[in-house]
Formats: sequence, structure tokens, C-alpha cells
Amino acid sequence: MNPFVHLRVHTEYSLVDSIVRVPELMAAAAAASMPAVALTDQSNLFAMVKFYKEAQHAGIKPLIGVDAWIRESGERAAPTRLVMICQNLAGYRHLTQLVTRSYLEGQHGGVPMLERAWLDAEQLGGLIVLSGAAQGDIGVALARGREDEAARCLDAWLELCGDRFYLEAQRTGRPGERACTEAALDLAAARGVPAVATNDVRFLLRTDFEAHEARVCIHDGAQLADTSRARRYTEEQYLKTPAEMAELFADAPELLANTVEIAKRCSLVVKLGSSMLPAYPVPAGTTTEDFLQEEARRGLAR
Repeated sequence: MNPFVHLRVHTEYSLVDSIVRVPELMAAAAAASMPAVALTDQSNLFAMVKFYKEAQHAGIKPLIGVDAWIRESGERAAPTRLVMICQNLAGYRHLTQLVTRSYLEGQHGGVPMLERAWLDAEQLGGLIVLSGAAQGDIGVALARGREDEAARCLDAWLELCGDRFYLEAQRTGRPGERACTEAALDLAAARGVPAVATNDVRFLLRTDFEAHEARVCIHDGAQLADTSRARRYTEEQYLKTPAEMAELFADAPELLANTVEIAKRCSLVVKLGSSMLPAYPVPAGTTTEDFLQEEARRGLAR
């Protein structure tokens, strides 16, 4: 047995960079004897209900999260990434509040983003937080050789999240990724911070890579055959089996064990099948039903 849980998976509901369909995802996870799998679509929770139902049907523990963009201060500062996974109902409510706010107040160029100032200890309560690998603020600092800045970023996240923060390590073959991952693992070892392996999944099979690239080109308005177009993904970003991940991280098995530990720490129960309506204010001494009937009669009379 090679215990491993995929904690960073985009589905087709990410809208920009995945061709993973939820039913096929669950079938593949079940076939590989995965005990759990995470949903972390980009900036949204659109797939949550379908994902949750399909996971329960397949006998797989559903982990609900979001792969978010963080808007950094400064006009020229590029946004960074952060992955948040719900531990419980409180974390889910905090995550929905953040996602909603990103759409209402944080859109930049049509992309919903979280302002860094919104992320405080209270708002991140009940959430497991992954560093975002090479695209997170720590990874960006390490890629630039700014170890002091990376350490400051780590300190800030630890202050907000405590033991719910994990440094993320990936080995998908993207440019600069190897050096960044090794630096992140060195930082984790030096500071005693747990690290976790993810594969940043965008498709189910290696052979799906070209279809995925076509999907990306549709979103970007680019031609598949254009040799000068941006190539942000590799054919390694498929739903690897636990055995494949164990081989990939054979030198650091604790990174795989930590994925299982995170899955154990998450116990979000979502109540489905009933309407969740707001508590509408009605006059004292009457019920919502009576007030609605009276309003209907008045409207009919008019």
C-alpha cells in the first residue's frame, strides 16, 4: 500500500484549465483505491455539490477547497496562489465568504482574487492552507533567491494558521520547479514545518494532455500549433496513482503521509436535499407563512 491523497485537483468547473469531469474522477480514484480526494477548483466552488454526491456514491471521502489567487500590494506585484481546504463547517463558511467577496469586490481583469488584507486568523479558521508551491508567495521568493523574504512569508502564514499550514512540493517538470521544490523542502526541514506533495491535477490520463492544451487554448484565444504561445502545463499533471506518487517522491515519503494526515483532519459534513432560505423579517405576532399569505392576498386585491 502506498498511502496518498490528491489535495490539488481542478475539474472542468475551473473553466480555464482542466478537462476533468467529476464522475470520471471518482471512478478513477476508486479504481486506484484512493481513500479521499480534494476538489480545489480555481476561485470557485461551482462543482461542490456534484463532487460531494459523487464522492459519497463512490465511497470516497470528499475534501472541499479552492485554489485561489491572492492579489499582492504594489502595482507591479504579480498575484500569487494559495490552496485552502475545509476542515469543518466553520472553515467552509469562511471559504464561501472569501470566494463570494472575491467575485463581488476582488475582480481584476475578470479574474476574482482575494486581497491579502482579507486573510486574517479568524477568516482562515477551520481551513488547511497549502503554500501554492512555485506560484505561492514563498515559492516566488525562493525562485528569486530571496530566502529572507521566503522566511518572512512563512512566518506570516504560521502566525495566521499555526499547524494548519503546509509547504507544498510538486514535481511536474515545469521550468524552475525542481529548484523551487528543493528550496521549499530545505526551508521546511530547517523550520520544522510540514510539507506535502501535490500533483496539480488538470486531466485524468497522460494521454489527455493534448486535449487539455486545446481547452487552455480556447480560453486563452490561442492556436494549438502556435510555437510561441504560453505553455504553463506538462503531461505529468494527470491523476497519478498512489504508487506513481510514491515512486516520484521516493526520497521523501513523509510528504505523501502528510496528504493522508490532512485528509484525516478534514471532516466537513454538508447537508444536501433541503432548501436553505434566509430568515425574512416579519411583523411581531405572525409567522412567515401567514405573512406571505397576507401579502399575496393584498397583491391579488390590487
